Amino acid sequence: MSIRTRFAPSPTGYLHVGGARTALFSWLYARKHGGKFILRIEDTDLERSTAESVNAILEGMTWLGLEYDEGPFFQTHRFDRYKEIIQQLLREGKAYHCYCSRERLDSLRAEQLARKEKPRYDGRCRHWGAEPPPGVAPVVRFKNPLDGGVVVEDMIHGRVVFQNSELDDLIIARSDGSPTYNFTVVVDDMDMHITHVIRGDDHLNNTPRQINMLAALGSVPPVYAHVPMILGHDGSRLSKRHGAVSVMQYREDGYLPEALLNYLVRLGWSHGDKEVFSIEEMIDLFDIQNVHSSAAAFNPEKLLWLNQQYIKTGDLDHIAHHLSWHLGQLGIDPSSGPDLRDVIRAQRERAKTLAEMAANSVFFYRDLEGYDDKAAAKHLKPDSLAVLQELRDVLSRVTEWVPALIHGAIHQLAEAHGLNLGKLAQPLRVLVTGKEVSPPIDQTLALLGRERTLRRLDDGLRYLRGAGAGTSTS
Repeated sequence: MSIRTRFAPSPTGYLHVGGARTALFSWLYARKHGGKFILRIEDTDLERSTAESVNAILEGMTWLGLEYDEGPFFQTHRFDRYKEIIQQLLREGKAYHCYCSRERLDSLRAEQLARKEKPRYDGRCRHWGAEPPPGVAPVVRFKNPLDGGVVVEDMIHGRVVFQNSELDDLIIARSDGSPTYNFTVVVDDMDMHITHVIRGDDHLNNTPRQINMLAALGSVPPVYAHVPMILGHDGSRLSKRHGAVSVMQYREDGYLPEALLNYLVRLGWSHGDKEVFSIEEMIDLFDIQNVHSSAAAFNPEKLLWLNQQYIKTGDLDHIAHHLSWHLGQLGIDPSSGPDLRDVIRAQRERAKTLAEMAANSVFFYRDLEGYDDKAAAKHLKPDSLAVLQELRDVLSRVTEWVPALIHGAIHQLAEAHGLNLGKLAQPLRVLVTGKEVSPPIDQTLALLGRERTLRRLDDGLRYLRGAGAGTSTS
């Protein structure tokens, strides 16, 4: 059997972490078994579905690298097919028109709740034999079996049994003829030959209804795996304050996509004590049957730690590709300064996010607009003018602009003046970067380049003499 999984979001909002985890599990299962991963956009909620949400979902999937083999398929493009199947069920006596008014259904529900009964349709129109009432546009209900039970052999929760007596006759077409969610899902899964449905466990109660409809259509139901929800760190429902934001917000915040994927795959699944997985390892080791049946808690600190590991150890070209986007967000052309790979080597040990790395690397690419007030007050003092002027002259004579020779020149001058290296390196750092934190000073100057370094030193010396405006122009 060829494995076929699907991710079927509704375009009523952004792709969030819960949806991304479901997509990841479905994608991994298909990749592990050499199957196909299908993307389906369930956009039958015409009032809430938007093109912006569709774009956000597609953009999120692309950024995460969850490539789909087929699709995206849109349910709104398949209305003729749904109508065809509804007519088939009506002809075969497996569905019927219901003429009950909203007022009657509301009254029925209230009476059942008053008797502490589970609200369900009472089947009044199931055997309607009279003439249809004039002027009433009926809905179409599926004729659910009255007896027996539905067994769901769930890959995560195990065997779950539902009694048909607890399931009512579900509406499959509204009075305007538009199909409902539970029905379109059934037709799509059947037509697309989906073999495994991996989705949130909030859909578990829909599964027996869908299985019954598939049986009525003569179709074998897929295998189901209902993934537990993600909770906040405090055990409450995941919300924005816990990190339930758009997947693309994590891009904005400087996370690498594989770090987010790594974190999501570990929410409810584990493989020994291993924390960091490559994409290839995820595919090889992941097993949906090993996903825990209890809810997982979202821990932003753990995600941040993982991101830092990927920044520290990841492929330089890959990180540079993503860092260039963040520099672009700051209006910086990465080609206007040092090679991004060299910048990453210098910065990767001290940055937890790419947004942080980009912000800390602006001075490599953009002229200084001034010096940090605290850094200037602490390190740029008039009595350092003479030694900094001498340092500028020493650096101008460095034969090859590489870290080792730059370090040697600074160290030699510090020794000659009986200074601790930091006493010379720190004011130098502030003059060339505008602040008191940067990579090691020899690496910083090497990346800046000889010409830019000397220009900034000249500007800084003018600043110390009080002859300029106190800002750098190079």
